Amino acid sequence: MEHFAAFSLAQPGTIAEAVALHGGEAGARYVGGGTDLVPNIRRGIATPAKLIDLTGIAALTGMNVDPNGLTIGAGVPVARIAEDERVKHHFPAIAEAASQIAGPTHREVGTLGGNLCLDTRCVYYNQSEWWRQANDYCLKLKGDICHVAPAGKFCFAAYSGDLAPALIAYEAKAVLRGPMGRRKIALNEMFRDDGMAHLALEPGEMLVRVEVPMPSAGSLSGYEKGRLRGSIDFPLAGVAASLALAGGKISRLRLVVTGTNPQPVLIRELDHLVGRPLDDALFGEIEKAMRPQALPMKTTIAGSNYRRHLAPALAEKLLRRLSAAA
Repeated sequence: MEHFAAFSLAQPGTIAEAVALHGGEAGARYVGGGTDLVPNIRRGIATPAKLIDLTGIAALTGMNVDPNGLTIGAGVPVARIAEDERVKHHFPAIAEAASQIAGPTHREVGTLGGNLCLDTRCVYYNQSEWWRQANDYCLKLKGDICHVAPAGKFCFAAYSGDLAPALIAYEAKAVLRGPMGRRKIALNEMFRDDGMAHLALEPGEMLVRVEVPMPSAGSLSGYEKGRLRGSIDFPLAGVAASLALAGGKISRLRLVVTGTNPQPVLIRELDHLVGRPLDDALFGEIEKAMRPQALPMKTTIAGSNYRRHLAPALAEKLLRRLSAAA
């Protein structure tokens, strides 16, 4: 670990004050629990000149479930999401994803906003300064090539947040606030397919809350995660699903993958599966649809080919579990 570089610390009491303190400055960063950002600072990966501590802003800590759906403030701890009985009942995929983030102590401190805005990861990037220097750095930080794909100029560092796929499966919206004002977008629009700049946020813009519509009666959902160890680790691949069945056949299906690409991937071209039973033939069709969309590269210590097979296997495991529960 490196010594902390000098930075200023601001502790605003309101969202408006936080945005004003940031001001869109390139060297300013928002921080909540800091479970991802602080280790990156210690490794010399992030070098903010100003940290804006959001933990004192009460408006970011609300969570509510009503007939319209679920609202979660960006500052709500992950553990609170995982343990809330209302979330477990109405939004099981979100509770399952939250319960599988890192370890228990991380979940007590880490926040919804931090997990959604998690930096992309790669074995060539998330290392100590001396290790990265010895390898001539990488395209994402200080270098001019991507060691994963040296012939190109694209960063394949993978997005590894667990909550994003679960929330996107429910068609969640993100409420943002920045120097230019407030806006609401579909959560999946907050991400870009770019390992170097994967968040589609304006300078100084922050996540305020996430709004999730109440699922229709009979909806099923869940989250499955593959990782090297049964706790702590980021996903090698993770899959969230939201579906509805009618007479044992699919009437609606939404699949979202994390841990493989620079952004969470909402799997397209599944409409033709409506009206089909959950059988081996259908799982083959799902795998066929996922293969060209969930495209892991050598960004973890596990091989990319293994993770390419893992994602559809997790989807099948999850859908069989949900079907059995139905």
